[in-house]
Amino acid sequence: MPLVRIDLAADTTPEVVKAIGDVIYDAMTQTANVPEDDKFQIVNRHAGDELVYPAAGYLGVTYTSKIVFIQVTWSTGRTIEVKKAFYKAVADGIHGKTGIRKEDVWISLVEVNREDWSFGGGEMQYAPK
Repeated sequence: MPLVRIDLAADTTPEVVKAIGDVIYDAMTQTANVPEDDKFQIVNRHAGDELVYPAAGYLGVTYTSKIVFIQVTWSTGRTIEVKKAFYKAVADGIHGKTGIRKEDVWISLVEVNREDWSFGGGEMQYAPK
């Protein structure tokens, strides 16, 4: 039940955007046990001055104007090993399919409880039993 927000440069082509979205979805289903067809993504393109990152880098990682910010909101409970595998699969996949540097793939995970979702109809589909 993840919700993925992808923020990237305004000049990113539709083909690259699609590839990024597909890589993230594939990584979620293959490494993090996300169900098939559970693909909810919001893509925002930004002018250069709207993607802010430290010019000198951070924690030994440097960035370029091709940076892609990815925020995944998903249910809590995944192990550190699963999260590491997810990060690697996303960075490797995006680099392999688009040429974007792995260093420019920035990922944040937000964990929420299963009852924090409504998939429509004003219902809590994963209500506690």
